[in-house]
Amino acid sequence: MFTKKIKRFAILAVAATLSLPTMGQDLLARQAPIDRKMKAVDSMALNRLIQAESYDSPAADLYNDWNNRYAHKATVLPDTFRIDLRGFCMPTPSRVLTSNFGARWGRQHKGLDIKVYIGDTIRAAFSGKVRIVRYEGRGYGKYVVIRHYNGLETIYGHMSKQLVTEDQEVRAGDPIGLGGNTGRSTGSHLHFETRLCGIALNPALMFDFKNQDVVDDYYVFRKSTYNRESAEATRLRGVGGVAVNGDLDIPQQSYASAQSTSTKGAKTHSTRFHKVAKGETLSSIARKRGMTVSAICKLNHIKSTTRIRPGQILRYN
Repeated sequence: MFTKKIKRFAILAVAATLSLPTMGQDLLARQAPIDRKMKAVDSMALNRLIQAESYDSPAADLYNDWNNRYAHKATVLPDTFRIDLRGFCMPTPSRVLTSNFGARWGRQHKGLDIKVYIGDTIRAAFSGKVRIVRYEGRGYGKYVVIRHYNGLETIYGHMSKQLVTEDQEVRAGDPIGLGGNTGRSTGSHLHFETRLCGIALNPALMFDFKNQDVVDDYYVFRKSTYNRESAEATRLRGVGGVAVNGDLDIPQQSYASAQSTSTKGAKTHSTRFHKVAKGETLSSIARKRGMTVSAICKLNHIKSTTRIRPGQILRYN
């Protein structure tokens, strides 16, 4: 009897020993879903933290701070940087450029001028956060600066009205203002800048206004090749720009001449513009273009008593 009990005890002990790995495996199997859930929770919390930081200060890896004081302030510019152009919106449906990026009238013009009329809707080019909403009488006029999640900052100048406030989050395509002629401006238009770390980049490197599209999904900025690429972009997508040793030399010709050259062979009813010369009046322009003053005023949304200035762009058909 005693011997049988010993044998039974030995068998149970062996069975218990053999079952330990299986129990351990069962415990690990039960723990695995818990671990996965914890990792998912951690990832969600991390993503929320990243999103919150990105909202507070978009592209914080490029910019030292977030402030509402400076329209642009240069920081350390990387040697190379890839800018995501996907999810864009053209700031305006206008396809007419009136001035290039680069040398103009003895100084640098830091953006592109696009023909818009007073009251035309201006939209955010990319998603981001509004950094500046301000008026500058001797410069941008009523303008907006947006810092985007892709690292760019865009500036929209000479507007008649701003529709956003500082520190407001915007999505690509949101209305941010209305076209105008405020500040240092010679006719209603949108002055559009693209900046990286406070340094103005040629918008024509990224935006093709004539085709209402971006040039690619990404633009890779490189210090070593920027000047050459900028000059080529102006040649391809600007208004009569000429590349000279990587710099831009904008010929001082009338916009009407440049427009007629670039649209050679186009239909005769295409839109045409006249660049006001010194001493010209609405009456003299009307006679030159075979029109009436009232017709020119109607096309340009101005009055017959409106004072026109040299360099101003007027539509005449």
